[in-house]
This record gives sequence, C-alpha cells and structure tokens, in this order.
Amino acid sequence: MTVEKEDPIKIHKQGNMRYDMGNYKEAGEKFLIASKLYEKKGNYFDASNMMFKAGECSFLMEDYKTAVDLFKNSSEVAFSKGFDRFGVSALEYLFDCYKALKKEKSNDAKKLKKRIKEIKKKLAAQLF
Repeated sequence: MTVEKEDPIKIHKQGNMRYDMGNYKEAGEKFLIASKLYEKKGNYFDASNMMFKAGECSFLMEDYKTAVDLFKNSSEVAFSKGFDRFGVSALEYLFDCYKALKKEKSNDAKKLKKRIKEIKKKLAAQLF
C-alpha cells in the first residue's frame, strides 16, 4: 500500500498506541508518516503536531540531534500557518535539546532563547 492511500488518522492512532507503550522508535516512525499524510491533505496543524510528537520520541530516546531537526520543522510549519502558540512549544522543546546536547550557550541557542522570549511577549500582548 502506498503512503498516499493510507489514513493519517489511523496511523496517528497507531503512533499514539506505540508511544503509550513506550515504543518510541516505532511511534516516531508512525508520527512521521502521519505528518506527511496530514500535510498532503492540507491539515497543517496535525502535520506540525505529528512532527512534534516524532521529536518527542527522539528526545525520549536521547537522539537529540534528530529531535532538533524535528522540532525545527514542526515550528516552521506551525509558524507558517499561524499556529504561533504551538510553534513556540516546539521551540521550547528545541531549546531543551540544546541543553541536553550541552549547547545551551551556543549562538544558536542564545538566538533561540531570544526568539522564544519575543514570541511569548507578542502572544501575551494579543491577550489584551
């Protein structure tokens, strides 16, 4: 069966089930497939969410380098479609990856921390 014909909701649920069982490798694989399928259907929130969940799986497996890429991609999709609150969550997890990699003092991490602060300030201003 080709990926295009598969149901993203079914694969999403399979990923959740594996995640709940602690099988993060298989869960992450399912989440990545679901992300691509959701994106093809124009469901960018769930595409970003599934990328985020795949990042969580990599983080939990201590594969921080992969998690960095996944959280970056998740945030890019989220911000491009106006899901700023979700995007900032991905950036916060990205910063956690930098900390785990002992790179929280790197230029990338410093820029990221500043960006997170600016976005949170902007979001807080929107509440009033």
